[in-house]
Formats: sequence, structure tokens, C-alpha cells
Amino acid sequence: MVQRKRSERVRRTLLRARADFILRAAMTSLHDPDLAAADPAIAALIHGENERQRDKLRMIPSENYASRAVQEACGSALNNKYSEGYARKRYYEGQQFIDPIEELARDRVKALFGVAHANVQPYSGSPANLAVYFAFCKPGDTVMGLGLPHGGHLTHGWSVSITGSYFKSVPYSVRRDDHRIDLDEVRTLAMQHRPRLLFCGGTAYPRTWDFAAFASIAKDCGAVLVADIAHIAGLVVGGAHPSPVGHADVITSTTHKTLRGPRGGMILCGPEHAQAIDKAVFPGLQGGPHEGSIAGLAVAAKEAGTDAFRAYAHQVVANARALGEALAARGYDLVSGGTDNHLLLVDLTTKNISGKLAAKALDRAGIELNYNTVPYDPRKPFDPSGVRLGTPAITTRGLAEAHMEQVAGWFDRAVRAAADEAALEAVSAEVKAFLGDYPAPGLSV
Repeated sequence: MVQRKRSERVRRTLLRARADFILRAAMTSLHDPDLAAADPAIAALIHGENERQRDKLRMIPSENYASRAVQEACGSALNNKYSEGYARKRYYEGQQFIDPIEELARDRVKALFGVAHANVQPYSGSPANLAVYFAFCKPGDTVMGLGLPHGGHLTHGWSVSITGSYFKSVPYSVRRDDHRIDLDEVRTLAMQHRPRLLFCGGTAYPRTWDFAAFASIAKDCGAVLVADIAHIAGLVVGGAHPSPVGHADVITSTTHKTLRGPRGGMILCGPEHAQAIDKAVFPGLQGGPHEGSIAGLAVAAKEAGTDAFRAYAHQVVANARALGEALAARGYDLVSGGTDNHLLLVDLTTKNISGKLAAKALDRAGIELNYNTVPYDPRKPFDPSGVRLGTPAITTRGLAEAHMEQVAGWFDRAVRAAADEAALEAVSAEVKAFLGDYPAPGLSV
């Protein structure tokens, strides 16, 4: 009898253990499937985006291809970790690997740009700029930046941005005749309004930024000079555009675009502003930094320190100039007459098509760009006169000056055939076949 009860207890124990094992296995399977099994809809959309990036000429100037190594760092277990504070001064435990990662990113960025201090925690370029406001300004202070319709950025004080709502904005502009920044106007406005911050940098200005001239103006009017190099950071470190280091008090940037890193932001400065900037980022604006993106930036900074990257930066500019010449030869009006950097701004007024209609037709033809206002544009911003395109991503795929004539030809055919779907499909097929010989890094297709 005793033996039978003991056997029954053993049997029940084994059954419970087996049930627990099956339950744990089921729960593990339930909570850790791959993406395709967990969410087929999202997996399919990501796959579609991979194919789109593979098959199109991606020519939005702010886009690029991050390397497989950068993307692996971004999509790692680092996304699981909270790390409020700064390296060696955290509010959470478990930072044994996080601190060295952030230190590597910070030190590599400092070496790459030749600066004394780098904050690599901003989530993107806009929060980086907001941190600068928080570090140096009080609500109502005056700021100056290139006006948005003339190629500036929202966060340089434009009216629809928080920076234009909380601060008094005095925009400067480009000249009507040559679309170059009027430095005499900048000086006059700066001396009249005495801004706390003076921004130089933009999103649709195709010419070289004269950082030394802006530094002279900032010094004379008592402003903090902020160089926003989000678009040209890769060109700067590659030696294809002058550096603001030594001229600007503070430098802000994204970490993607021409730098080919992850989506993120950074702020560079000298030791005299380091404490104010760090306090403005955390705890001023942000909580825990995105350490996956910071690791991706560390990888990208290492890549950007190579001879291959320097050659890439110069090729980006060479391609943009060659493309501009090929478009001009086909009768397209280039804002400022050409480019010194990675982007072109094309006024389509003489082609009797709006920028929006052209951009949508080009997209169907396998050429991705964006519609954009041109200086003194008579049309509305949501349906402007121009398009903006650039060469960072197609240069990453290996295209060179010799290919720009063909790219311009596809562009022209698509604009002229904007209402002809068959013609647009034909261009798209040609683009796709051509790009088969120029694989894009980092894609999973």
C-alpha cells in the first residue's frame, strides 16, 4: 500500500514536470519567434522596402545605405538596455559593456572630426539642435538661421517649429540673382538684432558654407555660432567640404546622410561648452540613450576614418556636379547654377510641371527624390516648383561620373512622360536592370 502511494506520487511529480517542460517550451516558442512567424504583415512590408531600396535610384540627399555592420549593431541586444546618464556616471546598473561602447563612439567621433568633446546621445538631428537652444537660450531670445524657403531647416527658427514659437526668429536669405547666401545681409541683420544663436547650415543649399565668414559675424554680434552639418558631415570628414571645426562654437549633426551611419544625432564642441551641452541633452531633454544606435555610430565612425570613405566623399561631389551638368545640358534650371556638395535643387518652372507631380512620376519611374521649394517660389510648399535630389546613396552603390549622363536621361524621360504610365514603367524596368550590377550594402535581399 505504501509502495503504491509512493509510486503514485512519483508518477504525478513526473507528469507535472513534463507538463511544466511543455508549457515552458510553448511559452518560449510563443514569445521568441522570428519576425516572419511573429508578424507576417510587418515582415512582408520590410521585405518590400528592401526590394524597393534595391531596385530604385535613391536620390533623396538625406538618405543613404548603412553597412551591414552598422545595421547589425543597431538591431542588437543593446536595444534591451537602459543607460540613463553618461559613461561611468549611470543611474542604472549593468553597464559593463554599454559604457565601453559609448566611449568608443564618443572617442571615434572626436578623432574623426578633430574636436575636444562629443555628445553622441541625441536621438536625431532635431533634438540635437533643441539641446543647443536649451544650453544657451531662454524663451524669447533671438536666433538667426537660413530661412526654410531658401534651403534652411525647420529647427533653425522657422515659424511652424517649436524653435520659431519659443524664440524670436530672424531668418536670412539667398540673393535673387544667384541664389547664394547674402553675407552682407547676414551681417546687417546680426548686428541689428544681436541673436543669441547664429545657425549656418541647411537642407537644400547646394553651395559651400563659408564658416570663417559666419564666425566673424558671430564674434562681432556676440552670438554663439552653431554649424549644423547634418547633410555634409560625411563630406567634411572625407575632406570634400571645409570643416567648421575652429570656426563654430558648437557643431550639430545627424549620423546618417553622407556619414552613412545609423539614424541618430550628435553635438560637437570645445571644453568650454561641454558641460552645458551634456546637461542639456541629459537630463534636459532625454532619458535613456539608444545604445544600439550609438554602437552603430561607433562602427560608422570607424568606417569613415578610412581612405575608402575619403574617396567616397569626393566621388559624391564629383557625381553631383556631373549630374548637374547633364541636367543643365537638357535645359533644366539649377538653383545657384550648380552644386559644390552632394545635392541639386532643380526649378521645373520652365518645364511646365510642378515639383510634386514630377516627384511622383519620377518615383514611378524608379527614381526616388523629393519635391522642394526653390528660393522665392511663387507656389505653395506642398506643391512647389522644384525637386531636390542628390548622389550620396547612388555613390555608395558604386556609380561614378560616367553614369550621371544615363541618370540624367532617365530623369528627363520621366519628367517629360509624367502622364504616360507605360513610359514610366519602361524607365523603371531599365533602372532596375541597371542597378542589378551595383548591389547596395546592408540589404537582406
